[in-house]
Amino acid sequence: ENSRRDENSRRDENSRRDENSRRDENSRRDENSGRDEDNSRTDYNQHGRNANSGREGNNGQDGSNNDLGNNQNNEREEWGTREVKEEEEPQEKVKPNLGLSGKLTEDANTYKGVVIKYSQPTEARKPKRRWRWYIFKGDEELPYLPLHRQSAYLIGRERRVVDVPTDHPSCSKQHAVLQYRLVNYTRDDNTTGRTVKPYIIDLDSANGTYVNNRRITTRSYVELLEKDVVKFGYSSREYVLLHETSKDSDADTADAGLDMSPVSALLKAGNYH
Repeated sequence: ENSRRDENSRRDENSRRDENSRRDENSRRDENSGRDEDNSRTDYNQHGRNANSGREGNNGQDGSNNDLGNNQNNEREEWGTREVKEEEEPQEKVKPNLGLSGKLTEDANTYKGVVIKYSQPTEARKPKRRWRWYIFKGDEELPYLPLHRQSAYLIGRERRVVDVPTDHPSCSKQHAVLQYRLVNYTRDDNTTGRTVKPYIIDLDSANGTYVNNRRITTRSYVELLEKDVVKFGYSSREYVLLHETSKDSDADTADAGLDMSPVSALLKAGNYH
């Protein structure tokens, strides 16, 4: 009987021990599980903080990049503005060219489909004195050319429009113009009068116009006197200015009125330049 009691007592004791062990084990498991859950929550929260921190950093970096981009854009805009301002800086206005140029009247100053580089001035007049050009080529004398029938004579290689053709290759297509002008003069008694005199003007030719072997300035009138020798380019031809009454060359002539020659007829009255 006592042996059975001792056996039962040992079994109860072992059973209690096992129960206590299971309880302790379960308690430890619950405690560890709680700790793991807390650690997981902590890690999750830390991860969230890191993510937020990263977003804030990225936002800050993006903001810095945006600020940098805006600054660069502003600098570009300012630079572009400065450039535009430099382009829009007022420049010196080109003064109107009141000289003799066919470009000023290109629509009206056309003859046989060719734009004439020259337009007659308002003082253009047909001469009363019978001027002539005596032409010499070396020792050879060529037929003279009468110069009293028009107020102006266009000289050059373009035979469709010129009045005096010069076929030498050194001459320009529209080389020069012999122009008669009504000008003032002083008489011997110191009174003033008006007379028509011959002038030569070079039309920006490539090789120049020469009076008495001196090259004249382009686009400027040069008065021609009796016996003056005119040459064009490198041509050997010499044009000597004379008239039929050379002995009376000092006598002044009166205004003979406007001429409507092929050159002067290109422009109507009031359109001279």
